[in-house]
Amino acid sequence: MTLMRILPLALILTVLMGLSSCGSSKKKNANDGSQNTSMDAPNEDIERAANAGSSNLSVNSDSDSGKAGPLQTVNFDFNSATLRGDAKRKLQANAAFLKSNSNVQVQVEGHCDERGGVQFNLALGEQRAKNVRSYLISQGVKRSQLSTISFGKERPLAFGHDESSWRLNRRANFVVTAK
Repeated sequence: MTLMRILPLALILTVLMGLSSCGSSKKKNANDGSQNTSMDAPNEDIERAANAGSSNLSVNSDSDSGKAGPLQTVNFDFNSATLRGDAKRKLQANAAFLKSNSNVQVQVEGHCDERGGVQFNLALGEQRAKNVRSYLISQGVKRSQLSTISFGKERPLAFGHDESSWRLNRRANFVVTAK
């Protein structure tokens, strides 16, 4: 009788141990994926973006996949729509590209991580998208080139349930809608 109780428990423990070894122990970079740490690199990125043409873009290409030319996705802190320094540097490069390619129109999509309610995250995603749009307009991008939408937590980029996934999902990305 004790063997009948121990056997299922041993089987469950074996399965759980096997599943726990599937996770990655690799840590994400603390700067939220920002590649530029020197002060010179952002200026080079802005110059490169301004000189990039729109001929290699296709409608519906997006910055999350890296297929929207030099347009870069920006990330946010938890429960915040405030643009961080790394986000502003990326947006300056995005603005340089959009000003040099006035025929390109983009939709700014606001996203959140899985925490919080649906309505809260839709509102937060909307505020993130609007803040990005406002910043780009302040950098000289035409209003007519930009539209916004919020997807809240409905379209995650990463599907994990930990900070490294949530960090990637708190974002505003760009989708080319016309060129």
